[in-house]
Amino acid sequence: MEYLKAFIIGGILCIIAQILIDKTKLNPARILVVYVISGVVLTAIGLYEPLVKFAGCGATTPLTGFGYSLAKGIQKAIQEQGAIGILTGGLTGTAGGICAAIFFAYITSLVFKGHPK
Repeated sequence: MEYLKAFIIGGILCIIAQILIDKTKLNPARILVVYVISGVVLTAIGLYEPLVKFAGCGATTPLTGFGYSLAKGIQKAIQEQGAIGILTGGLTGTAGGICAAIFFAYITSLVFKGHPK
């Protein structure tokens, strides 16, 4: 049942993004930024945590989940280190995702040859 919940919630987040692409003049980069900021804001006001508990990876895998990870990392770092945690918590909370993105981008650049437009 948890796979179904993750699939449905993750799918709804993707459907919303697709609707934004199709029905607005927002480009995909702006929609990605909106999703990350939405994840941070929803986490800050306490609305995203229940969604994560309900849907698991269906809520943490999309870009709203990246915003959630940023906010949770900052919250944890502030509790442990005080105000300096504002600067360090986001990177600590998302280090795994950032490292994976850099690693796979590098591997992809070795395998494929880019073509300028």
